[in-house]
Amino acid sequence: MKKIILFILFFISPFYIIFAPDNARSEELKPGEYQVKAAFLYNFLKFIEWPEGPVKTADAVTLCILGEDPFGRDIDIIRGKAVRDRVLSVRNIGSVQEAGECRILFISPSERKNIAHILEKARGSGVVTIGDTEGFAQQGVIINFFLENDRVRFEINIEAAKKADLQISSKLLKLARIVENTGPTITGTGR
Repeated sequence: MKKIILFILFFISPFYIIFAPDNARSEELKPGEYQVKAAFLYNFLKFIEWPEGPVKTADAVTLCILGEDPFGRDIDIIRGKAVRDRVLSVRNIGSVQEAGECRILFISPSERKNIAHILEKARGSGVVTIGDTEGFAQQGVIINFFLENDRVRFEINIEAAKKADLQISSKLLKLARIVENTGPTITGTGR
Protein backbone atom coordinates (compact mmCIF):
# COMPACT_ATOMS: atom_id res chain seq x y z
CA MET A 1 0.00 0.00 0.00
CA LYS A 2 2.84 2.34 0.85
CA LYS A 3 4.37 1.72 -2.61
CA ILE A 4 1.12 2.73 -4.30
CA ILE A 5 0.95 5.99 -2.36
CA LEU A 6 4.58 6.75 -3.16
CA PHE A 7 3.95 5.93 -6.84
CA ILE A 8 1.03 8.37 -6.92
CA LEU A 9 2.95 11.09 -5.11
CA PHE A 10 6.13 10.89 -7.14
CA PHE A 11 5.01 9.77 -10.59
CA ILE A 12 1.40 10.75 -11.16
CA SER A 13 1.28 14.00 -9.16
CA PRO A 14 3.97 15.72 -11.25
CA PHE A 15 1.94 15.03 -14.40
CA TYR A 16 -1.10 16.59 -12.79
CA ILE A 17 0.92 19.60 -11.71
CA ILE A 18 2.40 20.01 -15.18
CA PHE A 19 -0.85 19.64 -17.11
CA ALA A 20 -3.44 21.11 -14.74
CA PRO A 21 -2.29 24.72 -15.12
CA ASP A 22 -2.87 24.55 -18.87
CA ASN A 23 -6.45 23.49 -18.28
CA ALA A 24 -6.92 26.23 -15.72
CA ARG A 25 -5.35 28.80 -18.05
CA SER A 26 -7.58 27.77 -20.94
CA GLU A 27 -10.63 28.36 -18.70
CA GLU A 28 -9.22 31.77 -17.74
CA LEU A 29 -8.68 32.66 -21.40
CA LYS A 30 -12.23 31.76 -22.36
CA PRO A 31 -14.12 35.06 -22.38
CA GLY A 32 -16.98 35.41 -19.95
CA GLU A 33 -20.53 36.35 -20.90
CA TYR A 34 -20.09 40.04 -20.11
CA GLN A 35 -16.71 40.27 -21.86
CA VAL A 36 -18.46 38.99 -24.99
CA LYS A 37 -21.30 41.47 -24.49
CA ALA A 38 -18.80 44.30 -24.04
CA ALA A 39 -17.13 43.35 -27.31
CA PHE A 40 -20.53 43.30 -29.02
CA LEU A 41 -21.30 46.77 -27.64
CA TYR A 42 -18.09 48.10 -29.12
CA ASN A 43 -18.70 46.46 -32.48
CA PHE A 44 -22.33 47.65 -32.66
CA LEU A 45 -20.95 51.20 -32.85
CA LYS A 46 -19.42 50.41 -36.23
CA PHE A 47 -22.81 49.51 -37.71
CA ILE A 48 -25.08 52.27 -36.39
CA GLU A 49 -25.53 55.77 -37.81
CA TRP A 50 -26.83 58.45 -35.46
CA PRO A 51 -28.86 61.49 -36.47
CA GLU A 52 -27.35 64.91 -36.12
CA GLY A 53 -28.88 66.00 -32.90
CA PRO A 54 -28.75 66.84 -29.25
CA VAL A 55 -25.76 64.73 -28.23
CA LYS A 56 -22.70 66.73 -29.19
CA THR A 57 -19.66 65.37 -27.42
CA ALA A 58 -16.64 66.37 -29.45
CA ASP A 59 -14.06 63.98 -28.09
CA ALA A 60 -15.97 60.96 -26.82
CA VAL A 61 -18.69 58.47 -27.59
CA THR A 62 -20.30 57.73 -24.25
CA LEU A 63 -21.73 54.38 -23.20
CA CYS A 64 -23.84 54.71 -20.08
CA ILE A 65 -24.80 51.81 -17.85
CA LEU A 66 -28.09 52.45 -16.09
CA GLY A 67 -28.75 50.53 -12.87
CA GLU A 68 -26.66 47.80 -11.28
CA ASP A 69 -23.55 47.22 -13.40
CA PRO A 70 -23.49 43.58 -14.56
CA PHE A 71 -20.20 44.09 -16.43
CA GLY A 72 -17.92 44.86 -13.51
CA ARG A 73 -14.34 44.97 -14.81
CA ASP A 74 -15.31 43.19 -18.05
CA ILE A 75 -16.28 46.54 -19.58
CA ASP A 76 -12.65 47.68 -19.28
CA ILE A 77 -11.78 45.76 -22.47
CA ILE A 78 -13.54 48.48 -24.50
CA ARG A 79 -13.08 51.55 -22.30
CA GLY A 80 -10.88 54.13 -24.07
CA LYS A 81 -10.95 52.39 -27.47
CA ALA A 82 -11.25 54.46 -30.62
CA VAL A 83 -14.68 54.70 -32.26
CA ARG A 84 -14.98 56.79 -35.42
CA ASP A 85 -12.09 59.05 -34.46
CA ARG A 86 -13.42 59.44 -30.92
CA VAL A 87 -12.72 57.73 -27.63
CA LEU A 88 -15.28 55.39 -26.09
CA SER A 89 -16.00 56.43 -22.54
CA VAL A 90 -18.06 54.41 -20.09
CA ARG A 91 -20.15 55.88 -17.27
CA ASN A 92 -22.41 54.36 -14.68
CA ILE A 93 -25.56 56.38 -14.09
CA GLY A 94 -28.30 56.11 -11.50
CA SER A 95 -31.23 57.53 -13.47
CA VAL A 96 -32.27 58.08 -17.06
CA GLN A 97 -32.16 61.85 -16.41
CA GLU A 98 -28.34 61.54 -16.30
CA ALA A 99 -28.24 60.10 -19.84
CA GLY A 100 -27.97 63.45 -21.64
CA GLU A 101 -24.50 62.83 -23.12
CA CYS A 102 -25.00 59.12 -23.78
CA ARG A 103 -24.94 57.69 -27.29
CA ILE A 104 -25.53 54.18 -25.97
CA LEU A 105 -27.66 53.41 -22.93
CA PHE A 106 -27.24 49.92 -21.51
CA ILE A 107 -30.27 49.21 -19.33
CA SER A 108 -29.38 46.78 -16.58
CA PRO A 109 -31.70 43.91 -15.61
CA SER A 110 -32.12 45.72 -12.26
CA GLU A 111 -34.18 48.36 -14.13
CA ARG A 112 -36.81 45.96 -15.49
CA LYS A 113 -39.59 47.52 -13.39
CA ASN A 114 -38.72 50.98 -14.74
CA ILE A 115 -38.39 50.06 -18.42
CA ALA A 116 -41.51 51.93 -19.62
CA HIS A 117 -40.39 55.14 -17.87
CA ILE A 118 -36.80 54.77 -19.16
CA LEU A 119 -37.92 54.26 -22.76
CA GLU A 120 -40.32 57.21 -22.51
CA LYS A 121 -37.46 59.47 -21.36
CA ALA A 122 -35.07 58.12 -24.02
CA ARG A 123 -37.59 58.46 -26.86
CA GLY A 124 -36.48 60.87 -29.57
CA SER A 125 -33.02 61.38 -28.08
CA GLY A 126 -31.07 59.44 -30.71
CA VAL A 127 -29.73 57.10 -28.03
CA VAL A 128 -29.24 53.41 -28.77
CA THR A 129 -30.95 51.54 -25.95
CA ILE A 130 -29.46 48.13 -25.20
CA GLY A 131 -30.40 45.53 -22.62
CA ASP A 132 -29.97 41.90 -21.73
CA THR A 133 -33.30 41.07 -20.17
CA GLU A 134 -35.98 38.84 -21.65
CA GLY A 135 -38.76 40.95 -23.15
CA PHE A 136 -36.83 44.23 -23.34
CA ALA A 137 -36.70 44.34 -27.15
CA GLN A 138 -40.43 43.69 -27.42
CA GLN A 139 -40.96 46.64 -25.07
CA GLY A 140 -38.98 49.02 -27.29
CA VAL A 141 -35.31 48.54 -26.36
CA ILE A 142 -33.43 48.71 -29.67
CA ILE A 143 -30.91 45.89 -29.09
CA ASN A 144 -31.27 43.14 -26.53
CA PHE A 145 -28.86 40.33 -25.70
CA PHE A 146 -29.99 36.79 -25.00
CA LEU A 147 -28.30 33.43 -24.52
CA GLU A 148 -28.90 30.58 -26.95
CA ASN A 149 -27.04 27.29 -26.60
CA ASP A 150 -24.62 28.99 -24.18
CA ARG A 151 -23.77 31.65 -26.77
CA VAL A 152 -24.46 35.36 -26.62
CA ARG A 153 -26.90 36.43 -29.32
CA PHE A 154 -28.82 39.63 -29.88
CA GLU A 155 -32.16 40.79 -31.17
CA ILE A 156 -33.04 44.11 -32.74
CA ASN A 157 -36.30 46.02 -32.65
CA ILE A 158 -36.22 47.81 -36.02
CA GLU A 159 -39.34 49.83 -35.22
CA ALA A 160 -37.68 51.23 -32.08
CA ALA A 161 -34.53 52.07 -34.07
CA LYS A 162 -36.59 53.97 -36.65
CA LYS A 163 -38.39 55.92 -33.92
CA ALA A 164 -34.97 56.93 -32.55
CA ASP A 165 -33.94 58.01 -36.08
CA LEU A 166 -31.07 55.49 -36.08
CA GLN A 167 -29.78 53.73 -39.16
CA ILE A 168 -28.66 50.16 -38.49
CA SER A 169 -26.50 48.51 -41.12
CA SER A 170 -27.99 45.57 -42.98
CA LYS A 171 -24.83 43.64 -42.04
CA LEU A 172 -25.77 43.92 -38.36
CA LEU A 173 -29.43 43.17 -39.05
CA LYS A 174 -28.49 39.91 -40.80
CA LEU A 175 -26.82 38.70 -37.60
CA ALA A 176 -29.75 39.61 -35.36
CA ARG A 177 -33.09 38.09 -34.51
CA ILE A 178 -35.64 40.75 -35.51
CA VAL A 179 -38.45 41.44 -33.03
CA GLU A 180 -41.46 43.74 -32.90
CA ASN A 181 -43.09 45.75 -30.13
CA THR A 182 -45.68 43.70 -28.28
CA GLY A 183 -46.82 45.93 -25.43
CA PRO A 184 -46.03 47.37 -22.05
CA THR A 185 -45.83 44.21 -19.92
CA ILE A 186 -42.56 42.33 -19.44
CA THR A 187 -42.83 38.72 -18.33
CA GLY A 188 -40.15 36.35 -17.10
CA THR A 189 -37.57 36.73 -14.40
CA GLY A 190 -34.55 38.16 -16.17
CA ARG A 191 -31.89 37.38 -18.70
